[in-house]
Formats: sequence, structure tokens, C-alpha cells
Amino acid sequence: MASSKKPRTQEERSAETLARIRRATIDVLYERGFSRTSTTEIAKVAGLSRGAMTHHFASKEEILTDAIAAMLEEVNQRLFAFAEEYGERGGTTDEIVDYIWQFMSDRLFYVTMEYLPETRHNEEFKARLIPVVRRFHEGLDAIWSALARKRGVPEDHARIVMNTTMCIVRGMIAQTVLRQDGGYYADMLAFWKNEVRRQFPAPQKEGSS
Repeated sequence: MASSKKPRTQEERSAETLARIRRATIDVLYERGFSRTSTTEIAKVAGLSRGAMTHHFASKEEILTDAIAAMLEEVNQRLFAFAEEYGERGGTTDEIVDYIWQFMSDRLFYVTMEYLPETRHNEEFKARLIPVVRRFHEGLDAIWSALARKRGVPEDHARIVMNTTMCIVRGMIAQTVLRQDGGYYADMLAFWKNEVRRQFPAPQKEGSS
């Protein structure tokens, strides 16, 4: 006899709907851009009615902020997990730079480029995003702080290298919009990884001269 499936609770149905809206919002932002992102298009991609959307969110800005926050929180969980693992086992600086390039170029910064200009002109939208982005930077800081402790480098200096790395990576990803050239970016990444290595020299083993 087949077991009967337990019906979902209202909270479970609501959580599933929110997850669909968030995924659809990021998909539309990435595929169509900020100016073409509408509640109608999000509802269509999510497979929901506009009524179901407005039950959860009163405006497009609320939807966007919630979806961006959810996206960054997923990234943050991975960042903090990576930082904890790195702090326990150690590793190379190359590994950190490669990790940042991988997660930033996997849709994350392309989506960021879509909504970031709106924050220049929309103070309410900007205010909603500031705490979300701050949490993201806390995750990055955790990784570089773990590296600083392993290498005996001041954490303030590690933050400078972190922020410089992020600016370089953002600039490279932005350029990929008009220039698709894997070797070009690989050469720049290799150059920067060499510079980062110099900032965090590996501790010498006891007895080495």
C-alpha cells in the first residue's frame, strides 16, 4: 500500500513561491537587463499570476531587493564555509584569487552590473541594498583574514589586497561584455596572482635559511 503524501503547510507553500520568485527575478535580470525587468515578466518566468506576486511584494523594488539579498546570502554561505575550511587547512593565495574569479564571473557580477546604476538615482533602493552588500563583504573579509592569520600578515593590509583584487576582478568581468578573449583575462589573472603571492609570503619552515 502506497504511503499517503503529507500535505504541505501554508508556510512551505509560501516558501516555495518565494523561492520561485527569487530565481525568476535573477534570471530575468541576467537575461533581459534591469530596464526590461518587470513584475509581469518575473511572474511569467516564475509561472505565477501577478496576484500571487503582489501577495508577497508590493513593488518591483521590493522584489529586486529580496531576490538580490537571497542571491548574495547563498554566496555568503559559500564564502564563510570557504573561509572556515581555508582557516583550518591553509592553502595558496592563487586558490583564493581563482575562487573569487569563479563565483564573481558566474552570473553574480553580471547581475550586479544590471542593478548597480539604479542605486545612483534611487536612494530608497540604495538604502535597501547597503546592508545586503555589507554582509557580502564580511564574507570576503573572513577569507582574507584567514589568509592573513596563516601568513602572519596584518589584517588591515589583507583588506587592501582584498579590495584591490575585487576591483580588478570587477573591471575584468565588465570588459568581457565587449571583449570575449579567455587568454587575455587569463594573463591578467596570472599577473595579479603573482602580485598577491608577494604580499603574502609563505612562512619558512624551521631550519630553512
